[in-house]
Amino acid sequence: MPTTAREKLAASLEMLHALQERGVVAIRSRDLSRLHRERLKKAGFLQPVMKGWYIAARPDEPTGESTAWYTSFWDFCDAYLKERFRDNWCLSPEQSLILQTGNRTVPRQLLVRSPKGTKHILDLPFGTSLLDIKAEIPKPADTDVLDGLHVYKVIPALIDCGPGFFSSSPHEARAALNTVRSASEILPHLLGGGHGRIAGRLAGAFRNIGKDRIADEIIKAMRAAGHNTQESDPFTTLSPVPLTQTISPYKSRIRAMWQSMAADLEGIFPAPPGRPNDREAFLKRVDEAYVADAYHSLSIEGYRVSPELIEKVRQGSWNPDADSEDQDHRNALAARGYWDAFQAVRESLATILEGENPGLVVERSHGDWYLKLFGPSVTAGLAKATDLAGYRSGPVYLRNSMYVPPSSSAVLDMMEEFFDLLSQTTDPTARVVLGHFVFVYIHPYMDGNGRMGRFLMNAMLASEGYQWTIVPVERRTDYMAALEAASVGQDIRPFTKFIGELVAASQHRPEV
Repeated sequence: MPTTAREKLAASLEMLHALQERGVVAIRSRDLSRLHRERLKKAGFLQPVMKGWYIAARPDEPTGESTAWYTSFWDFCDAYLKERFRDNWCLSPEQSLILQTGNRTVPRQLLVRSPKGTKHILDLPFGTSLLDIKAEIPKPADTDVLDGLHVYKVIPALIDCGPGFFSSSPHEARAALNTVRSASEILPHLLGGGHGRIAGRLAGAFRNIGKDRIADEIIKAMRAAGHNTQESDPFTTLSPVPLTQTISPYKSRIRAMWQSMAADLEGIFPAPPGRPNDREAFLKRVDEAYVADAYHSLSIEGYRVSPELIEKVRQGSWNPDADSEDQDHRNALAARGYWDAFQAVRESLATILEGENPGLVVERSHGDWYLKLFGPSVTAGLAKATDLAGYRSGPVYLRNSMYVPPSSSAVLDMMEEFFDLLSQTTDPTARVVLGHFVFVYIHPYMDGNGRMGRFLMNAMLASEGYQWTIVPVERRTDYMAALEAASVGQDIRPFTKFIGELVAASQHRPEV
């Protein structure tokens, strides 16, 4: 029997651990005894969501921290809905399409359909809510289970979603439409349901993305069946790029997002200086930026570092096995990894300055940057060797962000499309701004995505002759807010302005 306070808390933590090992995220009162619940709540390991429901939390999170909730949101909703409706529920067609195309951003309000719905709004933490409405749900053949959530399949969702979805979520709508290879996939649903008006809307939507053949066949078939179908385009803008080739919804969404955001970049960024004539002098300036860059980049990620530590790493005098002070830093920072990665990035910059396509250079070398960045962490036992195996194989979450990166199954498709776009674009601003943003939007690695994104940004800057640019830790709040606006609100302009100001300031240093 545990007797001390520490032993009692340890016993309660063992109970919580057992639940987590079973995959339980939404913890109900019946899952833990009252004694264990109260003990875990008091210690900060359990956070109430609503009466009788809890989620696990970290005791070191400040009051008002939203991370635990946003990382638990989808699993909590899944558990709650199954508890209330069993399997007799489905997310709205609009939310289904958003998830089916890889967007897991936490919505302000999650709309759920169920024959047992009561039009009840369930208030949840941090301004989120769940609204269930009484409505029929699709037949089983028209539904999927996606990470435990009951969702529409793409074609039934396109038919049932409201016309406003195409203007409010154009990237997801276009990505979903582009999964349809032939009119024969969608016509049975349209003809069987007598959906003449919806057919006209979808024909216009297909034509918007460049799939004229599908649009024509829908109109012809509906009219042949006696419907007076009139084509109408539900989008408020033209497709930024024709999607005539059917590709995965993940690739389609990245492509549509890139092209749409690229149109908002003009006039914000400083003009590129041009590739430098004296490459060695340029690289010398990059070397001189290392200490400040390492300090700010690592500090942005929450590591407690000092210029003195960074300098010791650069000089090769950092020895955590012999120096007790350095030993204290092992749990917060693998500083050697940043130095090694910085040198690998410098090598890539030298190649770019010789005239190679910067997108292709980064595509083939970014894996090496990552290995360098985390190799020492694996050696020190601070990371698993499997973390060096390439792109992530599990979920990741961002602290205090409503944006949830795509599932690991979407990462490879998105990264392939990202590098295609990065290597094909000739717009300097798109290379720099979208290169950084889209990389961290995909979040391809388990850790280090911010540092990798800033390395990538500087590689793209070098390709246009811009000086190495540091994101100062003092502006971390502005930086994260701009990324949030782009990730959640799809507004790239604040991030472009933020990066543009830093780049402009970096150019005021003496010319190389």
